[in-house]
Formats: sequence, structure tokens, C-alpha cells
Amino acid sequence: MEIKRAPDVKKIVSNILKHTPFLYIQGRSIVCMRSFGAKSRARARIWSFPKIWQQALDVSPHYIIEVISAHFDHLSDDDKIRVLIHELMHIPKNFSGALVPHRGIHKKINHRSVETVFQIYKQNDYSHSR
Repeated sequence: MEIKRAPDVKKIVSNILKHTPFLYIQGRSIVCMRSFGAKSRARARIWSFPKIWQQALDVSPHYIIEVISAHFDHLSDDDKIRVLIHELMHIPKNFSGALVPHRGIHKKINHRSVETVFQIYKQNDYSHSR
């Protein structure tokens, strides 16, 4: 498997963060990578940075969003945004380095909630691009 930085994905994530209510997410602490040859069937995944690593390395919380080239790159722009919104929804409001599971106690990440944030994004992105 090969992994490379994904500045195009970082640009999309930065734009999503500007136009959605993810105010608690520190964009500078999100790293975007693209993997080639991954065996995963996922389109993307998010990696946490556990507190023990943060303390051991004296580094603040960070997250890595990995897009799986074979399953992500062919998507439409809107579907890429939806996938990235889904991954961003795994980041807890305290931006601790941990992850919110799909079936979290306080928040469920599902198609409906992703679509709600996507519609907010589209509305705000459109109004800012005029």
C-alpha cells in the first residue's frame, strides 16, 4: 500500500469547515492522506491520535482523514463532500483526539445527519460564491 498527502482533499475539508457548523474542529490539526492499494472497502476513514501519544510526544490532538483512492477518487464532487462530512462527524466536540463511533451514546452518525450537514454546506457555499 502506498500513502501520500492529499492537498486536494485538505482543500475540500477546509471549505467544508468554513461553511458548516463544525466550529469546534481545528482545521490546522486535520491531515489528509490518500492511500493506493488499500484492501479496505471503505471510501475513507479517519484516524485518531490517542491522548497517550499526545502526551508522550507533547503534541496537541490531530486527526488524519485517509481517502481510499480506488473508492473515493471516482466519486462526484458532492459525494466526496458527503464522505468527508461523514468522517468529520467522527470528531468529538471536545476535539480530544478520540473518535465518536457510528453508534455513539450521544450522537448517531447516519445518512440523514450527513445529508443535513451537506445541505447546510451547499446553502452556505452557494451564498458565499456569489
